[in-house]
Amino acid sequence: MSRRLLLGIVVVLLITNIATFLIWKTDEKIVIDTGGEEKEINSNKPVAIIDGAKISYDDWVSSLRRDYGEKHLKMLIDQKLVKQLAEQENIHVHEKVIDREIALLTTMQGIMTKEETARMEEKWRESILHRYQLEALLTEGIDISAGEIQKYYEQYHKQYDFQASRQYSHIVVEDKKTVEKIMDELDQGASFRLLAKEYSIDGDTKKEGGYLGFFTNKSSFVPSKYNEKAAKMEERTYSKPFKTTDGFVILYLHRNLPSITFSYDEIKPYIKRELALDKLDQPLTASPLWKKADINWIFEE
Repeated sequence: MSRRLLLGIVVVLLITNIATFLIWKTDEKIVIDTGGEEKEINSNKPVAIIDGAKISYDDWVSSLRRDYGEKHLKMLIDQKLVKQLAEQENIHVHEKVIDREIALLTTMQGIMTKEETARMEEKWRESILHRYQLEALLTEGIDISAGEIQKYYEQYHKQYDFQASRQYSHIVVEDKKTVEKIMDELDQGASFRLLAKEYSIDGDTKKEGGYLGFFTNKSSFVPSKYNEKAAKMEERTYSKPFKTTDGFVILYLHRNLPSITFSYDEIKPYIKRELALDKLDQPLTASPLWKKADINWIFEE
C-alpha cells in the first residue's frame, strides 16, 4: 500500500472520529449523538458528577467551542468549498475507487451490526469523496507524463486492487452433544459471542467471543474448510456444525467483501494525481483553495 493511500485512509478515520459527540438543540430538547445512538439530555442538569463535583452542560459546551470550535468550523468550510469547486470543475470520482477504500476501512474495524455498517459507510463515503476531489483540485495544471504514469502503474498497480476477504468468528467444541446444544440455543436467538465465551475450546479466540477477524479468501491462515463453508453462506449467519481436526465447529460469517480490480484506464487519473501530489510536496489541505472563493468567518483576523 502506497504512503499516499495509507495517509488518505488515516485522514478518513480521523475525520469520521474527530468528535465523539455531535450536539444539537431544538425548542423542546437537547439531543446528543454519541456516535450511533441519540440521547436526550437536560441542559439544566450536570453532564458529569465526580465525587460530588459537578460539570455543567454550559461548561462542557464552552470547552468544546474553545478547544475545537475554530478547527471544526474550518473543516466544515473546507468540505463545502471543495464540494462547490468540484461541481464547478465537473470533477467526478469513480464509484469503484470509493468502494475499494470503504472495503479497506472495513477490514480495519471489528464486528459491526448492519446498522453500524451503514452509518459508518455513509460517513466514510463523504470523507473519501472529499479527499479525492481535493486532490484533483490541488493538482490541476501539474504536468505528469504518460511515461511516468505507465511506469508507476507497472510497478505498483496491485496496490490499487482489493482482494476478496471474509470476516469470521467460530465456536469449537470437542463433542457432538455440546455442539448440538449450542445449535439449539443459537436457533432460539442466543448470542453467538456469549456462547463462544462459554463453550469454545479455542483459547486464542474464546475471550473475544470466537472472533477471528478478516482474512483474504486465499489466506493460508484460515482452514480451507472455512472458506468452503463460507462460500455458501450469507453475511451475518452461522453455519451448521462441521467436523475438523480440532473438533466440531460452528462458523459465523460477519462480512463477505468481493474483490475490486482496476484496469489501467480506470486507475490512470488517480495515479496521475498521486504523482502530482508528491511533486507538490505539501500537506493535503484545502487552505490553498480559499483564495478561489469569497469566505468570511468568525475567526477571520
